[in-house]
Amino acid sequence: MKKRTAKEHPARKRTVPLLCALLATAAALSPTGTASAAAPSLAFGPCPDTMPAPAAPARVECGTLTVPLDRSRPDGPALRMAVSRVRATGTPAEHRGVLLVNPGGPGGAGLAYAVAKRAKLPERVRRAYDVIGFDPRGVGRSAPVGCGAMGGLFRPPAPDPVARTRAAESTLADGLHRLADDCASGAGAALPHLSTEATTRDLDDLRVALGEERIGFLGVSYGSYLGAAYAALFPRHTGRMVLDSVVAPMSWYDFDVMQAEAMLRQRTTLLDWLARHGKRFALGDTGRAVRASYERARARLAARPVRGFGPAEFDRTVYRALGRTERWAPLGDGLRTYLRTGSVSGLRPATPFDAPDSRNYEAANRVVKCADGPGPDPARVTADARRLRRLDPLPVLTGIEASACAYWHHRPSHRTELGGPSVPPVLLVASDHDPVTPLAGARRMATALPGSRLVTLADDYSHGVFASRGNACVDDTVAAYLVDGAVPGADVRCTGAGLPGA
Repeated sequence: MKKRTAKEHPARKRTVPLLCALLATAAALSPTGTASAAAPSLAFGPCPDTMPAPAAPARVECGTLTVPLDRSRPDGPALRMAVSRVRATGTPAEHRGVLLVNPGGPGGAGLAYAVAKRAKLPERVRRAYDVIGFDPRGVGRSAPVGCGAMGGLFRPPAPDPVARTRAAESTLADGLHRLADDCASGAGAALPHLSTEATTRDLDDLRVALGEERIGFLGVSYGSYLGAAYAALFPRHTGRMVLDSVVAPMSWYDFDVMQAEAMLRQRTTLLDWLARHGKRFALGDTGRAVRASYERARARLAARPVRGFGPAEFDRTVYRALGRTERWAPLGDGLRTYLRTGSVSGLRPATPFDAPDSRNYEAANRVVKCADGPGPDPARVTADARRLRRLDPLPVLTGIEASACAYWHHRPSHRTELGGPSVPPVLLVASDHDPVTPLAGARRMATALPGSRLVTLADDYSHGVFASRGNACVDDTVAAYLVDGAVPGADVRCTGAGLPGA
């Protein structure tokens, strides 16, 4: 896996009529409210004014593709999927087709991502491929889903996510229950139809509309899961596929818990790094001393939040920083400033958490994860939180979004199985110490995808590798695969730059 403010949530009273939900869904979808059974078509034209301009001589163009909301009812309600394209700049002989790109999530919008990511791709890839961006169903300009207040998620300060008492556990469980109610009300009839599998079928309609026999695909983070799902369902139409920062082929809840464990390891590395640069950050000269400063800051915010910024908001900032090493120094500066002056300006995100795009992202994230397969039961959510507290008294639980699935209104009975003998060779890319999508998950995906190869960036600690970390070994290997079809004879290990300076 952006709109309402809620008072007392109506779903708690169980008074959301299905007819109203259907009408709301149809109003947000296609002009006619129905999908056509005819072959999908797509016409490109001008893009929204907010779209970035690609570098000359390329230009970006946009269009919409009408797809059924419910694939079992092709003549029922429909939604319009927003699509962008930046044409290849090479000669006809260099052309390799289309390369669909997805930035992750679930909940990441991809319309503008086609321009941003293309600018970072190796030149020979830009010359070879039309880069195609898209907002997945429920995201951005593709009938964005909203979950209102999401159980109080947008009413800071949120309750401390690290529950130390039964009463605190009950408070958190009630918030998850209300979040599930809010999403049921906000998504209405669309709730079961915003799954990864449904999006893969949209992508195959997009392939047909583009007139392609096969599609190339570059998916980062959740985009790797989406790409693997497409390859499993449409192996004959899968071209060269790169899965970067790979989500493990497992249930979302199990993956979220795996990520939470990796976050603990990464935070220890971060605290030790801050200690090595003690003169710069003044938080302590040892990892233990920096940990004490970290705990002191969090405890102070729990006792007295600053303008809605409490321990949950603090953990959210830490979670975001742990995924990219270039965010470590700003976090250290923000901690120092708060401990010295009480100001949280250096800890707040640049974009408000309750901004419209963020609201859509957070809603789509839960809706997609819970539509993708059976969720945990409430007892397991509590047990895992306690187990993580035994590993560390202050676990970073921000990324366990699938815990809301324990209270979901629609309980899917199956999950799309990834992999299979018919899937063509896929290139996987991973960072050695990425805590967001741990390397162990990439290895599991490699096992599920026969003939695939894994490119690992060693001594690297960040999320997002290809055309992101500036590593020539990674970028050249992936470019050779995309342009020339050169599948490495064995897994590749590239040397990373290690931890940054301060």
